[in-house]
Amino acid sequence: MTNKDKNWRNFMDSSGHRHKKLGGTILSAVLALILVGFLSVAAFFALAKFTTAKILSKDMVPMASSQFFDAKGNLITTVDSEESRIPVTIDKVPKNLQNAFLAAEDIRFYEHGGIDFRGIGRAIYTYIRWGEVQGGSTITQQLAKNYFLTQEQTLSRKIHEAFIALQIEQKYTKKEILEMYMNQIYFGQGAYGVETASNIYFGKHVEDLDLAQCAMLAGLPKSPNYYSPLTNPKAGKARQRVVLDQMTKYGFITKDQADKAYAEPLNYKSLNTAPGSKKYFIDYVIQMLVEKFGPDAVYKQGLKVYTTLDPDMQKAAEEAAALTPTYYTDDNKLKQPQSALVAVDPKTGYIKAMIGGRGTDQFNRAVMAERQPGSSFKPFVYMNAFEQGATPNDTVEDSAIPGKWNPQNFDRRFHGDVTYRTALTYSYNVPAVKVAMKYGVGKMIDLAKRFGITTLVDSDENGAAALGGLTHGVTPLELAGAYGGIANMGSFNKPTPIIKIVDRNGKVIYEHKTNPTQVVKPGTAYMMISMMEDVMTRGTGRGAAISRPCAGKSGTTSDYHDAWFVGFTPDLACAVWIGDDNNESLGGMTGGGEPATLWRTFMSNVLDGKPRTDFEVPEGFKMPAPKYEAPKETPKKDDKKDDDKKKDDSKKEESGDAALPGGGNPPRPSSGNRSGQRRSTTPPPVRPPKN
Repeated sequence: MTNKDKNWRNFMDSSGHRHKKLGGTILSAVLALILVGFLSVAAFFALAKFTTAKILSKDMVPMASSQFFDAKGNLITTVDSEESRIPVTIDKVPKNLQNAFLAAEDIRFYEHGGIDFRGIGRAIYTYIRWGEVQGGSTITQQLAKNYFLTQEQTLSRKIHEAFIALQIEQKYTKKEILEMYMNQIYFGQGAYGVETASNIYFGKHVEDLDLAQCAMLAGLPKSPNYYSPLTNPKAGKARQRVVLDQMTKYGFITKDQADKAYAEPLNYKSLNTAPGSKKYFIDYVIQMLVEKFGPDAVYKQGLKVYTTLDPDMQKAAEEAAALTPTYYTDDNKLKQPQSALVAVDPKTGYIKAMIGGRGTDQFNRAVMAERQPGSSFKPFVYMNAFEQGATPNDTVEDSAIPGKWNPQNFDRRFHGDVTYRTALTYSYNVPAVKVAMKYGVGKMIDLAKRFGITTLVDSDENGAAALGGLTHGVTPLELAGAYGGIANMGSFNKPTPIIKIVDRNGKVIYEHKTNPTQVVKPGTAYMMISMMEDVMTRGTGRGAAISRPCAGKSGTTSDYHDAWFVGFTPDLACAVWIGDDNNESLGGMTGGGEPATLWRTFMSNVLDGKPRTDFEVPEGFKMPAPKYEAPKETPKKDDKKDDDKKKDDSKKEESGDAALPGGGNPPRPSSGNRSGQRRSTTPPPVRPPKN
């Protein structure tokens, strides 16, 4: 044998030995992992039995009522410690409702032993990888959490929940577990269990629910307040669709059945759970608390909630809202048009008064109604210009805008060169559009967002936004908060209804800390205030003027769908909105009319006897001397028609703030009935045509 052959043989022997050694190492590692896994599972089950046995033997903490106080310490209302729950046996629950829960929450319910290990694995991986706690809970785990644990979102609570679920599965049948779950879960509106939820939402026994109603209820436990069809009908309807699709996917129903159920109009039972007009405010506070702390904290744990509501201001708001005219009563026995009023302290963001509507329905228009703001959005146009160096004395030519889109002024005339001050005072539309485009519509939208307007989207970045033609509109609460930021010299405080929360042991678990954001320079805010003072003394807001320094802006939308007046003193900002739930025209009502009257009535009453305060000039700021002019009118070609139009308009109070882009109005939805499902309360905006 040659040396070459020997070397080759030695190499092969050595390589084979290395392969055998590596194989043995891998096998040992695998066996070790199997052993560790076996021991871990055994320990898991042993710990589960030991831990849960101790938990199940513990007495439950007695439930206690939560109390809500106004800003002066007076008790407003009490949320009863007794849960609104009527237990039912599983045989009373329709199969459609049972299947809807299985499809939406736990399709493998009858297959697993309490834990979906695949779901748990995903949750653990997500926590380790991203630090987030996700779902994966079975129905049994949810029962364990709701009955024995808190809503705390931690991995340790998740593991604890799994332990209890195992014990529950050992002690009860699947039928018993599903029955307990359906009687335990929270559906919003203070309703625990399927029977109570069926009564509260639909006014009927659970056994009488149809497929559409079953799918709606089954979608609620995921987020009861967000998906509630009473407070967020759009989200509730979308969630119902998801449940129906899941039921179709798993073969419980056909696609045709799902489509018919989704198309079925749902009639909801009207609720009245809080005293008088304060109901809207209290419901708003409860919604916030449930989202932050969970329903058990509100309904069982005896919280003391100290709110920002001023009882004297709330009474004044009620008296002002009573002046809202009534055109008709709709099918839900609600007076139309509806009105909303929100008052906010500019220096703290405290909500001092809130009127969410006229009636006992659950739709809080002050917080939830996204309506087109009309010319009440124009202050954002001019503040954006001031931030970039403009002043109220800068001029803009009030003349036709070239192109296919031709917005018009309320009087359908042009007025030549006008100052920004004059343009806002008389609420000219064309100058507002030109100023917005000159200084950047996108920057204007961003500025409004920083003032707390959360409904704005990318599609709002066009000239129509200068006139309040928005995709989703704005809410009275957010507009009041934004105007409060102007009053506070550009320093914005997010509106809040809560001062502090104290638990049953006297421990403060939440306390509001004022944390304002300086959105615009104080000089910018002061120039804007000065212009809005002129609106009150010389322009479209004369009907709202009170006997002390005040500033504001009216707003009227196309075809008179919405009428606004929003204004402030140095100490209080208030937004008033009037509109029809069914999107009917207000028949010529402008923001300078009834809304201005409501605003003046409210502000006069709440400020009566209080010291007069002036808007303070920012340190080092020198205000340009106001420049007033008598705008030169440019008549249209058809003078006769214009003269006739002026005669008609003279019969009404001069408003000057309704946006009439393109010389026409947006299409109006058919009036229809408001039975059950509430349609969008936002008329479609009028936008420039795409090039």
